[in-house]
Amino acid sequence: MKQFITKIMMAAALLAPTAAFAENYSIGTGSQSGTYYPLGGMLAKIWSENIPEINARAEVTAASVENIIKVSTNKQLAGIAMGNVALKAEKGEKPFPRQMPANVLFALYPNVVQIMVPANSDITSVTQLKGKKVSLGAPGSGTRVSSVNILNILGISEDEINGQSLNYTATTEALANGQIDAGVIVGSLGVGAITELALTRDIRILSFSDEELAKIEAAAPAYMEFDAPAETYNKVPAFKTPAIWNVLVVNKDLDEELAYKMTKVAFEHMTEIRQAINVAKFTTLENMDILKGVPLHPGSQRYLNEMRK
Repeated sequence: MKQFITKIMMAAALLAPTAAFAENYSIGTGSQSGTYYPLGGMLAKIWSENIPEINARAEVTAASVENIIKVSTNKQLAGIAMGNVALKAEKGEKPFPRQMPANVLFALYPNVVQIMVPANSDITSVTQLKGKKVSLGAPGSGTRVSSVNILNILGISEDEINGQSLNYTATTEALANGQIDAGVIVGSLGVGAITELALTRDIRILSFSDEELAKIEAAAPAYMEFDAPAETYNKVPAFKTPAIWNVLVVNKDLDEELAYKMTKVAFEHMTEIRQAINVAKFTTLENMDILKGVPLHPGSQRYLNEMRK
């Protein structure tokens, strides 16, 4: 009996380091009705299954700003953020109090600025949002940063609209119930929240004029013109709008070998990710460093260099 107990203890001692080796991590995403959450969940799954050091889960957050702050303060392993927000973090511009130590692991997909109004609304242009009740996005979200930035570029201040601070789900519910005149969602084309709204309500998405797009691109080069085809959403006509890339960020001091493994494993399982998340078709080696102004993490840069040889 004594020998049996000794063998059990020895076996437990051998297993203990392995069990304790995988650390628990969170991947910062956004609301559950957006694209960040399921994408973060897929990355967490892939990493947990293929990197012994990682046991990860997706975390619901207010998105870009919160994710960058948490990554920079080592409260998240990685986080998804809009490129323009990552640029502000790199420069230490508002809403960040200082330069944040966040690097890009790799670029993900373009986020499209989508300003929704009821189909019968008399609002036909972005400039007509003045004096209207508009959801600008949740506090701490990339939607909020982008919507305010774009309106300011076009000469519309927050004081000139009745701004509401709602997340994706609350925005579409408020628009459906007639509680707001317009709602902004900056997310992937075909994002679930708008897809569901368009199935139950007749809506339009405002088109930006060529002049407005040129003004936005001149003031904020991270944006690019995006043409969304008709019927992207149920009965919604084609629209032209600015778009900006989303990126996956990590702390710049993250262990280089771990960052390398995270990048390598993600790209080796990209087919599986794309089967679940359609917009991952944009997550390619060619686009990996498409966002200029925020450095790639040395670990992901090493992987990219290897693949380009």
